[in-house]
Amino acid sequence: MITCKRGRELDAMRVSGRLAGEVLRQVAAAVVPGISTRELDALARQLIDEKRATPSFLGYRGFPAALCVSVNEEVIHGIPGARRILPGDVVSIDVGVFYQGFHGDTATTVLVGVSDPDILRLVDATRRARDAGIAAVRPGAKLGDVSHAVEQMVRQTGCSVVRDFVGHGIGRQLHEDPQIPNYGSPGRGPVLKVGMTLCIEPMVNLGRPDVSVLRDGWTVVTQDGRPSAHFEHTVAVGEDGAEILTAV
Repeated sequence: MITCKRGRELDAMRVSGRLAGEVLRQVAAAVVPGISTRELDALARQLIDEKRATPSFLGYRGFPAALCVSVNEEVIHGIPGARRILPGDVVSIDVGVFYQGFHGDTATTVLVGVSDPDILRLVDATRRARDAGIAAVRPGAKLGDVSHAVEQMVRQTGCSVVRDFVGHGIGRQLHEDPQIPNYGSPGRGPVLKVGMTLCIEPMVNLGRPDVSVLRDGWTVVTQDGRPSAHFEHTVAVGEDGAEILTAV
């Protein structure tokens, strides 16, 4: 069942979204050569604690960290650890914040001294695909319109959309209905209504769309070993279109 948020519920989601956006901005700024992914996770935990909130991801279905940090061929759900960031790395960071009963979820991809034009194209395509999906969010639109907008943007760049993992609704639960594929046909799926809250999050590969999950049960990687990128905003369907809740 797809829920719509109103009044105080939507106000609370604005707060949790803003907090998630602030944490992501500060963690992304800390991504420099030599820092470990575990140190990034520790920073996120500290920042979330300072906001008197809790990490949405920590303990979720057994996930052991507050952040997902996915590097290079890792697509999503990378577990922070001893790995240190190196020049040339593509670092995707995903953070969720739970505050006063509601979740905010957001992600970005940071380039560390990258000049490869193909990787620059990948990251720009993923960011623009997220924005295209958000631009398609409006009352009366179909969910397929959003999915189609994301896919079309990615196809124009020669990159590929990950099909095995999707965006989602969000609110009192981290993952709510509906599922939001990053591919599809316009004019299909549920009708978007004012108060729906959604995570628009394209995951885009430089090479083929095929992915696998590593033996840790979490880390998703490209099967061809080529880089991937991930961008995400939590948005609410407003009277005039999408309200981005995780923008800072």
